[in-house]
Amino acid sequence: MKTCVYLSYSGLGANLMHLSYCHEIAKKFGPITVLTLCKNFKDVVEDDPLIKEIIFLDRYTKKFIHIFKLSKILKKYKFDNIIIYYPSVRLYLAARLANIDHISIYPLFRKKGLHLVNAAKKLTEKFLNIENCPTETEYFIKKSDLNNSIKNVNSDYFKIVIGAGSSGPTTRWGAKNFSNLINKLNTNGKYFFYILCGPNEKKIEDEIVSNLNKDNFLRLSDKSLKEVIPFLCTSNLYIGNDSFGSHITAQSGIKSLVILLDSPKSYTDYSKNHHRIIPKGYNISKITHGSNISPDLIKVEDVYSLVKNFEKN
Repeated sequence: MKTCVYLSYSGLGANLMHLSYCHEIAKKFGPITVLTLCKNFKDVVEDDPLIKEIIFLDRYTKKFIHIFKLSKILKKYKFDNIIIYYPSVRLYLAARLANIDHISIYPLFRKKGLHLVNAAKKLTEKFLNIENCPTETEYFIKKSDLNNSIKNVNSDYFKIVIGAGSSGPTTRWGAKNFSNLINKLNTNGKYFFYILCGPNEKKIEDEIVSNLNKDNFLRLSDKSLKEVIPFLCTSNLYIGNDSFGSHITAQSGIKSLVILLDSPKSYTDYSKNHHRIIPKGYNISKITHGSNISPDLIKVEDVYSLVKNFEKN
């Protein structure tokens, strides 16, 4: 049966949070088609045998009048099933007009306070008629790509991804904090660091690198997404902001220390590999978009202690 998963999210991290549900659906119906608003999602699931096709929607996604054009797109693929991870009357009507037999969607008009993990888990269980749907899954990547990423790194080194980039300035711990952490770690251990910043975040990367005392690092900002991922998947630990990198490492079974300053806890609720770092005195359930917590409330010394502890275990 031809099955479609609709992910109404432009952020790469939000799409990766739904990877386990995509896999569970594919196990029942065969490799699926994913419609997404994220232009980069195709690059990170290219090696995934459970995903048949990624369709990037860059039009007809916002206005109510777009129902008819979107339904025309859906109808072209002749889907038997569609599961829509978003509460939208517009998307529901478009699927109806496309004559899709089985439509599953979040309860309409309930967008406020939607817990991405719990809502997605519940919808998937109902769609598949199963209990206890897993929220974690295996991230697929070619072994040859993994081998190439580590061939020039001493195997004795503990490899750490420094997730210094993110979707916005209010979610970032700051370049100075990251460079101070790296320098402190370098005084007591053998490490190699992958500095994870996007192409538009080279200024952050430059500021970190210019303040490092050793050259045991690799810049990733000038690499394509496909080139970056193998380094993430062969690391030993992620330390950084809530970003796509922490979702890749967590889905790859790698412990990920995620700094929460302006991100809801639901973004990291799905994986046992996520270990949240929050400012002292704050309730994690109260941290959300708009919290704008000062990054200096999370001390380098505290993160350093956590890293040393995770390195031992």
